[in-house]
Amino acid sequence: MLDEGYIKYESRWTPGPATHVTAARELEYWRKPLYEAGLIGEYAEHGIGYGNISVRRGSGGLFLISGTQTGHLPVTSEQHYSLVTECDIRANTVWCSGPIQASSEAMTHASIYALGDAIGAVVHAHSAELWQRYLGELPTTEATIAYGTPAMAQELDRLYRMEGLRDSGVAVLAGHDEGLISFGTTLEEAATRMLDLASSA
Repeated sequence: MLDEGYIKYESRWTPGPATHVTAARELEYWRKPLYEAGLIGEYAEHGIGYGNISVRRGSGGLFLISGTQTGHLPVTSEQHYSLVTECDIRANTVWCSGPIQASSEAMTHASIYALGDAIGAVVHAHSAELWQRYLGELPTTEATIAYGTPAMAQELDRLYRMEGLRDSGVAVLAGHDEGLISFGTTLEEAATRMLDLASSA
């Protein structure tokens, strides 16, 4: 069974109008080449979207992230992004607001932002080719750890401190078929790291 697109954390969503419109436009600017490269998209046979992108907003843990099941959209607007206002990794709970619920990967994004204040953006992409090529070559999570869980947050922290993730800015999610994560100080850096992997494949 395809284990993708399902929210595994407790989502406390407050529906409301779109916010951070300028940031949403910047997210769309970098989402577009990721979508065109097939790194964000949809498994058409299952009708399930994959891939997402986020950017930190201000201090603390606030970030704007693409909404759940938006991977199939060729173009997004501010209506397709959710503001994560709080995340309790131990309690496996995410609070978000806006016109749409946060992506099923919001917990994983939050755990990456928690690694350091210098991290400003995160990309989660899917590629069978890149996943197979870089599995074990780039920092790689344990295969027993599922996406969107507190265990994934602990695993990413381990990779960041001990396995070179701080320098590479890219990780392979062994327990999440085809899944890869990149991050950077800016959206440009986070997206470019993923796009560079794809262009070199």
